[in-house]
Amino acid sequence: MNSRPLPSLNALRAFEAVARLGSVVRAAEELHVTHGAVSRHLRTLEEELGCALFRREGRGLVATAAGQRLAEAAGDAFSRLRDACARLRQDGEQAPLVLGCSASVLARWMIPRLSRLEAELPALRLHLSPQQTAPDAALSGLDAALLLAAPPWPASWQVHPLAPERIGPVLSPQHPDAARLAGAPASTLRELPLLHTASRPQAWPDWARRSGIDVAALSMGQGFAHLYYLLEAAAAGLGIAIAPEPLVRDDLAAGRLIAPWGFVETDAHWALCQRRGREDARLEAFAGWLRAALGETSSPPHHTHAAAVTVQSHR
Repeated sequence: MNSRPLPSLNALRAFEAVARLGSVVRAAEELHVTHGAVSRHLRTLEEELGCALFRREGRGLVATAAGQRLAEAAGDAFSRLRDACARLRQDGEQAPLVLGCSASVLARWMIPRLSRLEAELPALRLHLSPQQTAPDAALSGLDAALLLAAPPWPASWQVHPLAPERIGPVLSPQHPDAARLAGAPASTLRELPLLHTASRPQAWPDWARRSGIDVAALSMGQGFAHLYYLLEAAAAGLGIAIAPEPLVRDDLAAGRLIAPWGFVETDAHWALCQRRGREDARLEAFAGWLRAALGETSSPPHHTHAAAVTVQSHR
């Protein structure tokens, strides 16, 4: 059995392109390299194999008998490789895209928009995976993650920026002080205990600093483990919460919550993250859809289409 290594794959690609196209210049254009690089590959290959692979006829190149034998083998090999890669890409595109996001983002933003997503990107099949903690640098078990966080991001990620975070205080119209607070300055919040969440401890201080309010003057009231519970408590009239605007957009439109002091931008961003170097054409289209949806102010329909999306539960 011959154990000698194969010639350089780049040299074989250059040879196959020249044999197929009959021109070094045209092969260089197809391979996006210089014609000098193609010529060097051919010389190296001929030296390694110990035979001439082409002879010049006029302005073109014609394969020798040895060149014809190698061209047939190389053409067949590269054709099979292209077919195999195409099948693998097709299989990958048909598999669900596993998307990780926090349970609060999933429940309050993604799920109400699944029907529209399925209608506007019908080829995209999502498997939604609620995340209790931030994903690791390898995005283990995920194809991508939808995050609301501040950079820097891990170097192993390719990040699609979507929108800046905007946060603001919200409360129910049924809150005992709703009428008074609706016309009061934001500094009035120093007088009231504020609902907060362990998952976003920086939210109230960040908002206060950007609103010109002394952070030390704020009084924290009841806390909740997750943002979803915090906002449900606010909607029930139990207090004043702090929230990213997209997550309360539907409640504001429906009148379940009010935001008397509006929203301010922070240093955090909505971002769609994937592993660097892993190409997935679905993510560009999905990122564009997310940007458009995050930038809207209207409320979407609230029914969903279950056929295109699966949600992984954690117990």
